[in-house]
Amino acid sequence: MQIDYASIEKKWKERWEQDGVYRVSHDDPRPKYYVLDMFPYPSGSGLHVGHPLGYIASDIVSRYKRMDGYNVLHPMGYDAFGLPAEQYAVQTGIHPAISTEDNINRYRNQLLNLGFSYDWSREVKTCDPRFYKWTQWIFLQLFHHYYDTERNTARPVAELIASFEANGTHGVHAAHSYEGTFDATTWQAMTPKEQDDVLMNYRLAYRKISYVNWCEALGTVLANDEVKDGVSERGGYPVERKAMLQWSLRITAYAERLLRDLDDLEWTDAMKTIQSNWIGRSEGAEVEFPVRGRDASIRVFTTRPDTIFGATFMVLAPEHPLVAEITTPDQQLEVRAYQEQAALRSERERIADVKEISGVFTGAFAVNPVTGRSIPVWAADYVLMDYGTGAIMAVPGDDTRDGAFARHFDLPIVEVIDRSAFPDAEVGDKVGTLQNSDFLNGMEIPEAIEATLRHIETQGLGVRTVQYKLRDAIYSRQRYWGEPIPILYDQDGVAHAMDVQELPHELPMLDDFQPSGTSSPLARLPEWVDAGNGMTRETDTMPGYAGSSWYFLRYMDPYSDDVFASPEAIAYWKDVDLYIGGTEHAVGHLMYSRFWHKFLYDKGLVPTVEPFRKLINQGMIQGVIEYLYMYKEKVDGYTKFLCARLAAQHPEELFARIPILVTVVENYGTPDSYLSTRSIEQLIAWRPEYEDAIFECSKGVYHRGTFTPRDGAAGSHLYTDSEVGKMGKRYHNAVNPDTVVAEYGADCFRMYEMFLGPIDQSKPWDTNNIDGVSRFIRRFWNLFHSDQDAWQVTENEPSGEELKILHGTIKRVREDIERYSFNTCVSHFMTATNELKKLGTTSRAILDPLVRLIAPFAPFISEALWEQLGGSGSVHLTDYPKFDASLLIESTITYPVCINGKKRTEADFTADASPADIEQVVLALEAVQKWIDGKTVRKVIVVPKRMINIVV
Repeated sequence: MQIDYASIEKKWKERWEQDGVYRVSHDDPRPKYYVLDMFPYPSGSGLHVGHPLGYIASDIVSRYKRMDGYNVLHPMGYDAFGLPAEQYAVQTGIHPAISTEDNINRYRNQLLNLGFSYDWSREVKTCDPRFYKWTQWIFLQLFHHYYDTERNTARPVAELIASFEANGTHGVHAAHSYEGTFDATTWQAMTPKEQDDVLMNYRLAYRKISYVNWCEALGTVLANDEVKDGVSERGGYPVERKAMLQWSLRITAYAERLLRDLDDLEWTDAMKTIQSNWIGRSEGAEVEFPVRGRDASIRVFTTRPDTIFGATFMVLAPEHPLVAEITTPDQQLEVRAYQEQAALRSERERIADVKEISGVFTGAFAVNPVTGRSIPVWAADYVLMDYGTGAIMAVPGDDTRDGAFARHFDLPIVEVIDRSAFPDAEVGDKVGTLQNSDFLNGMEIPEAIEATLRHIETQGLGVRTVQYKLRDAIYSRQRYWGEPIPILYDQDGVAHAMDVQELPHELPMLDDFQPSGTSSPLARLPEWVDAGNGMTRETDTMPGYAGSSWYFLRYMDPYSDDVFASPEAIAYWKDVDLYIGGTEHAVGHLMYSRFWHKFLYDKGLVPTVEPFRKLINQGMIQGVIEYLYMYKEKVDGYTKFLCARLAAQHPEELFARIPILVTVVENYGTPDSYLSTRSIEQLIAWRPEYEDAIFECSKGVYHRGTFTPRDGAAGSHLYTDSEVGKMGKRYHNAVNPDTVVAEYGADCFRMYEMFLGPIDQSKPWDTNNIDGVSRFIRRFWNLFHSDQDAWQVTENEPSGEELKILHGTIKRVREDIERYSFNTCVSHFMTATNELKKLGTTSRAILDPLVRLIAPFAPFISEALWEQLGGSGSVHLTDYPKFDASLLIESTITYPVCINGKKRTEADFTADASPADIEQVVLALEAVQKWIDGKTVRKVIVVPKRMINIVV
């Protein structure tokens, strides 16, 4: 029989909305449970089948917890500001506010189509002024605070100013970037602009010159993960390192707390490792290397001060300000050219590229403060300005990269570590004894490190310190579609926070979104830039991570105009109990959210030090990617494609591998996938720019509608390359969930995605295999209906075997939901359905709890069956079944009986039967006597509750 999924789903979606089934309040006596999805960026392409994987898992947990007695907050919203919408506006002329709202509506409809139990009354959009009013408010709180390193908490800048007025920098314990000291008199003599510049070195939200990834074509700064191979990930435009005046957030002040508090989180070890590595805590020393003949010194941070006797040269990052200051006249042209070249490479490329060695001598020499020797100062792009001090003492004898650099440029190498006692040790390992190191000679490395630190401090050459790889977060974006930064500047350039009463500081309507050099397009609105009274507005906007750093708090109380969320709501919901999302946000969103939350905790605005108690990273739903090989250079003036098998016979650098629409490929996803003549025509219809292209395979050539066979061969087979990889628009393999739901129903789609495998693992999508889950749902439905669709549920008393199946399933499903093992839950449902079907089960006592048990996984058919069972209200507001352990105790056990390892019969025994009793009975069985007649019984092996084996 057929189940009318469309009618069932339409009915219950309307009923859920009408009855407010999933709406919640913090005024509730039940224990709370907050389940959160990483909210989506609403792109124009909508959802593909990979996106809902985590949403389905979170929905199952939400429905389960709700039925199990919890007040469940399960919200949804949209990360709606950002560069993609702005680029779409540039290309199409459609205002991003319009395209974003259209995309949100598309996403919402797709999510509704899948039956998620979101409290839609709490929906948030980061581009809504009612939301970003509070993003701006939190930014201003960061601006008004500094970090007190003695009390380990954020404190008002007003307290810092009072301290400066009374004592200058003396006695101040703060995270800062200010170099130097001053007394109270000096502070009081400063101009407002000078004081503002000093305070920017202390504020948690501050403005300074930073080196950024600048993309001229996109007209904005890009994060490191938005740059690949020196070009922007979006659009492939050139990116250069550039010094710009930027707003930043002093996340480094919270580095130790961000690292320490990982221990208390229910996150995977892998995720904790990613975060701890990104924070990158290092203990060591800052040491000053004077520049010979100059009133300057180079400060380096090193975790291995014991190797200082092996420091034979120094390296500065090309953008280090000292490069220009110390470069000798005869080296200036060469150094400047190298700096321009280095600016075209991203930080990621500079770190990763260990093969290409480049650098330039500045002409200057520094003095090794321990040896007194002069050592040359170079500039090289393997040193980063934003890590450590932007300078290193190079120890080529004990550092692989320094060693390669020294050998390349023929610089001295001094071996300072003797590792002869450790034959398996490698360069850089902290084992061995010091050599060629004066007073350190003969010491083991740990002892030598401590001795060097004491020497450096007693001689005034440097100080012990702890540093972090974590960098402050750049917060400015030179684009339109983002939150305006609520800062005004007076005529002297002093930054002033906007009054809170003026928030939200709304984004004005703008028709021209084209990049505007190093300024935001907002700079082209002089009437908006002019704030009156001699004040001008900040024209940069906030980055994409601004709203996502705190959105989970707004869900607690989404429409308050007086606070970002009421104290009562925050006190009730506290934090997120379960957060599900992708690993791609490991060091971006998750790190920034934790930082903002800790700041709000310092302010007494949230009750927990961490926002997300439990985190699950879902794997990807992968798709088949089909590739064609295209010559990089045109052949006789034509674009030319070559069969994958022919391309394999030529150097791979000749070709670009182009992903193509999988639906035009014959046998796609197999080793024999290919394009026929008909397929090539479909490809050209999809991509008309290839209308004049040449398509060559081993059997001939297709060009302009004609296939010319080679040597009388028939039929073109332009073989493609197939591989399983990421699903998405760029790979032309996205599958729309709406299409799958229309054919199979939302419940089938949900259960199939869960059945594919563990939630945290990636797995390929294969629509062909969904039929198995579809058949299961029909079998489940048929427990309640006859083949003629007649209702067949009875009031019959259930048998012991039926109760055992039911309660065993309840136990296993409950345990597996708590372990987030959703794929095995689906297996349990399938097994129980098959077993109950064999028994001809029709008892309400079995089928009623079974409907409630499957409800979190199949919310629509469970509602339909619950109504037919006569249940009142929604099945999702009923109690989740509990198992009765007494019904799982087996009174009899069926043993397979084997003769010499081969099963010959079966026998039933009471659960408490002893092996001796079992042996006596089984040897007397007629079926056994037949097999042992005339043979000697050597041994009877009884494996309790498992099997019996008679050895003859």
